[in-house]
Amino acid sequence: MTEQTHISVLLAEALAALAIKPAGVYVDATFGRGGHSRAILESLGPSGRLIALDRDPAAIAAGASIADPRFTLVHAPFSELGGVLDKLGVVRVDGVLLDIGVSSPQLNTPERGMSFRFDAPLDMRMDTTQGETAAGFLARVSQSELEKVIRDYGEERFAHAIAKALVAARGEHGISRTGELATLVAQVVRTREPGQHPATRTFQALRIHVNRELEELSLTLPQALERLLPDGRLAVISFHSLEDRIVKRFMRDAAHPPQPPKGVPVRAVDLPRPMLNLVGKAVFPSAAEIAANPRCRSAVLRVAQKV
Repeated sequence: MTEQTHISVLLAEALAALAIKPAGVYVDATFGRGGHSRAILESLGPSGRLIALDRDPAAIAAGASIADPRFTLVHAPFSELGGVLDKLGVVRVDGVLLDIGVSSPQLNTPERGMSFRFDAPLDMRMDTTQGETAAGFLARVSQSELEKVIRDYGEERFAHAIAKALVAARGEHGISRTGELATLVAQVVRTREPGQHPATRTFQALRIHVNRELEELSLTLPQALERLLPDGRLAVISFHSLEDRIVKRFMRDAAHPPQPPKGVPVRAVDLPRPMLNLVGKAVFPSAAEIAANPRCRSAVLRVAQKV
């Protein structure tokens, strides 16, 4: 199936959030299909530089069409941000953009196995060159661990019943197709929000687990902060509450470091200094953007600036 055109979410807002300097060095840590990267390049001057990362080989292949000496694209997860910059000889950058989560091309390509809309092999890996597939995980996981994954990552209230049904049904050959998984979950989940497929939360949970999405994010944020120049911007777009909670807490904690208990004599110079300033409030897609691209409805952009 041909990939559908990917629409970059909060494109203008993300560009504004980075406050791009023409001669600056920027990182697009989630290249995807390059919408944000192309916009950043258009804002950079001749001496500016953009470094992009993505762990999806299809994204790397798509990036080959950008022939710009200011642009470097690296096949790596964003949790390797520090190492990638070291290899490129880049010490500090003026801005880092993260657009977290699954992309439309990944959802729209059946063989990626990320959507219940197609009956396809149950893969779900963002990097198809390595790691365990969702089918492999389901073939070996215990019922208790599977229940925890579905409950914690899918925020699914029927996690126990789903895990029990999947372990009982996997039999000798495992659960290897998206259609099979979706059908099994639908037989267990009798009620769901209007317009939402019964398997939505389970698919989300398995994808997050297989790709270690929350762990990757937690590893990346401190690296991004460390690499920012003073006044450099960190802009993060997330798509569900689990991601956004990590981003919000990280930025909040860096902007408001822990203070000593009241009454403890500490000189002001010895108090922990904030490393970030929060920039504005959380930004959400406009009604017009949601109408044009319904998948963006849950997106939220948070921005912070290094002190």
